[in-house]
Amino acid sequence: MRKFASYLVPALVLLAVLALQFKFPDEIESLRIKVFDVFQWLHPREYRDTPVRIIDIDDESLKKYGQWPWPRTLVAELVAKLDEGGAKVISFDAVFAEPDWTSPANVIPLWSKNPEASALLSQVTKIVDHDAIFAGVIARSPVVLAFGLTPEANDTRPAIKSGFVEHGASGDTALNYVGPVYRGAVTALPKLESAAKGSGCFNTGAEWDSTIRRAPTFFRLNDTLYPSLVLETLRVYQEESTYKIKLAGSTGETSLGANTGFVKVRDGLLDISTDSRGRIWLYDTGYRSERFIPAWKVLEGKLDPKALNGTVLFIGSSATGIKDTRATPLDPRAPGVEIHAQLAEQMFLNDFLERPDWAEGAEFIFLTLVGILLLLILPRVGAVFCAFLGVVVIGSAIGLSWYAFERWRFLIDPVFPSVAVLLIYLVSSFLNFLGTERERSQIRGAFGRYLSPVLVEKLAKSPKQLRLGGEMRVMSFLFTDIRNFTGIAEQMKPEALTQFMNRFLTPMTNIVLQYGGTIDKYIGDCIMAFWNAPLDDKDHARHACLATLDMENFIRQWNQESEEGAHAFPKLRIGIGINTGQACVGNMGSEQRFDYTVLGDHVNLASRLESLSKNYGVTALVGQNTADAVTGLAFLEVDLIRVKGKKEPVKISALLGGPELKDHELFREVREYFGKMMEAYRNRRWEEAEATLNRCRRITLEGIDLGVLYELYSSRIFSGKITPPPPAWDGVTTADSK
Repeated sequence: MRKFASYLVPALVLLAVLALQFKFPDEIESLRIKVFDVFQWLHPREYRDTPVRIIDIDDESLKKYGQWPWPRTLVAELVAKLDEGGAKVISFDAVFAEPDWTSPANVIPLWSKNPEASALLSQVTKIVDHDAIFAGVIARSPVVLAFGLTPEANDTRPAIKSGFVEHGASGDTALNYVGPVYRGAVTALPKLESAAKGSGCFNTGAEWDSTIRRAPTFFRLNDTLYPSLVLETLRVYQEESTYKIKLAGSTGETSLGANTGFVKVRDGLLDISTDSRGRIWLYDTGYRSERFIPAWKVLEGKLDPKALNGTVLFIGSSATGIKDTRATPLDPRAPGVEIHAQLAEQMFLNDFLERPDWAEGAEFIFLTLVGILLLLILPRVGAVFCAFLGVVVIGSAIGLSWYAFERWRFLIDPVFPSVAVLLIYLVSSFLNFLGTERERSQIRGAFGRYLSPVLVEKLAKSPKQLRLGGEMRVMSFLFTDIRNFTGIAEQMKPEALTQFMNRFLTPMTNIVLQYGGTIDKYIGDCIMAFWNAPLDDKDHARHACLATLDMENFIRQWNQESEEGAHAFPKLRIGIGINTGQACVGNMGSEQRFDYTVLGDHVNLASRLESLSKNYGVTALVGQNTADAVTGLAFLEVDLIRVKGKKEPVKISALLGGPELKDHELFREVREYFGKMMEAYRNRRWEEAEATLNRCRRITLEGIDLGVLYELYSSRIFSGKITPPPPAWDGVTTADSK
C-alpha cells in the first residue's frame, strides 16, 4: 500500500499542476515576470542608432532658461528651431492643459492693482497671446501633442487625428481586447490641439509592481480607441493617416500567446508585434547618453547642423524635481520620455520580445514528460539523488528558457515547470521520509511523557486524584512546534536528533514552567501546555502570552548561536497558537492508563491557530478571548476566521511584542492603518484597502517582518477586484483545513 501511495500521490500532484498551467496563481505569474526581468538584465537590448532622439529639458536647461513650465513663447522658439533643423516629427511628453500663466491676459489682472503700471496696460493688451504664438508655430511644424487618460469620468475627449482599419474574424473588434477602460481625459488646449498634426496618449500601462514591461499601442476611452503617443508619432513621421490592426482569425493566424486578440499593428511601413491585448514588450537598453540632446543647446544653436535632420524627437525632462520617473526592468527611475523613445527605437529596428503562441503548449509537454520521468524514478532512489535530479531538471528548464531568449528573443516560462518539479520532489521525499519515520518513533516517544513539577507535588500530597474524571475551567492553552521539522529530522542520525530535541525542549519547557504552566504532552516536536490547572492562576492568559514572548527570544538566541557556530544545530522557526476559554481538565483515559489533560473546542482552536500562524507570516497567533483578557502587550488583529465545524467567526491577532512595542508610535500607526485596511476589505472597498495597506508597507518596525501578512491581503484584495465575492460574503476567512 505504501509503495502504491509513493506513485499515486505525486501523480495527483502532477495532474493538479497541469490543470493549473493555464490559470497561473498570482505568485507564479509575478515570479515569472521577474525572471524575464533578469533575462533582460543579463542580456539587454543592444543600442543601435536610429532617427529617435530626446530633446531633454535637463537641469542645465532649467538653470539657463528658468523653472518649468517655460513660457509658451520659449517652447514655441524651441519647436521652431527643431523644425528649422530638419526634424521630421516633434512629439511632446507633456500635456499643455492650462493657459500660459505668463500671457498678457493672465498678467494684466495682477498689474491692474498697481497704480504705477496703469500706463503700461493699454500697451500690454496689444501683445499677442503666448498660446496663440505657440499654436501658430505648431501649425507650421510636424508636432504631436500628448493627452492623458484617467479612470475618473469627465466630458473631455481628445481630438482624433487618424483612423484605423481592423482585420479579424467576423464580429470581432479590437475594443474587446484593449484595457483597462478609461472614463475621462486631460488634453491640450483646443487651439493647440487643433493645430497639431497628431495626438497620442502618453499613459504607459504599468504592471502590478509599477514597472513598465508591456506598453499598449492603443487605449480605450469608453467605446473609442486612441493611439499611443509613440504610435501616433511614427504615423506623423511617415505622413500616414490610418493604422491597420490585425486580429487573430483574420488569415488563420493566432496572436502571440492566445488564439484571440491582437496579432500585430501596422503603422505605415512598420509591422509591430504585440501580445493579444495589443501591448509591446519593452526590450530595455538602459540609459544611453546618445539618445539625449539638451534643450539649451538647441535654443543656443550649439548643435551640429545635421544633428536634427530627419529625426523623430520626443521632448521631455530628466531634470531633478520635474522628471516623470518610471521603473523599467533595467532602471528603477527612468525618465518617462525615455520609455517612449525606446519603444520607437524597437519599432524602427523591428526588435521585439515575443511570447509565441506555442509557448504554453511547449511548456505543457515539457512539464508532462519531466513529471512522468520523476514519478518513475523518485520512489526508487534516495533523497540525495532526488535532489540532484531535481536540480538538473530545474536547471534544464531555466537553461532552455534562457537560450530561447538570448537566441530568438522568445519569452518561455521556466518558473512553472521548476515549481512543479519542486512540488513533486517534495511530495516524493516526504513519502520516502514517512517510510523511515517508524524507525525514529521510539526517539520521539521519549519526549512525550512529561508532567509539570507542580502537578507531581500535588499528586504526591493527594494520591486520590489519580482517578478518572475532570472539571470545567476557564483556562489558557498554548501549542507550539518547529517549522519544517521533518526536513530537519531527515538530515540527522537518531543520536543527533535526540540531542537536538533535548536541547530544544528543555529550555522551552522551562519557560512554560517558569510562568506557572503545565506541560500536557510532547507530540514529536510539538509542545502542548495549559494554564490555570491544576493550580489557580488569575492571570493565566497573560502568563501564556509572556511565555510566548520568552520562547521567541529563546529562538532568536538559538539562531544567533547557530550562526556564530556555538552549537551544531540549524536555525529554527516556530509557530505558536494561544487561546483562552472553558475546557474540561482532569485525568482522562482508561482504568489501566490515563493522563492529566484537557479537552474542549477552545483547546482545538489554539491548535488550529498554531498551524495557521505560518499563513500570516507571524510566530504567534492568539484567539479573541486571550487578546481581550491581556493588556499592555502588542497585539495586531490580523483576521476574522470561521473554523471548520463552527458557525460563529473568531477574531485572531498576532502577538508581536511587549509593552515597549505596544507604546511605540510606529506600531500604533501600523495597527491603525491595518485596522482601516481590514475594515475597507470587509466592506469590498478594494482601492481604499489597497491604499491603506500600502501605508502599512511604508512603516518599518525594527525586528518585525510583516511582509507575508501584507502579501496575503494584497493577494486577497487583488482577487476581490478581479473576481468579486458573492453578495452573501461577510469578509470572514473560512479555515477548512486542520
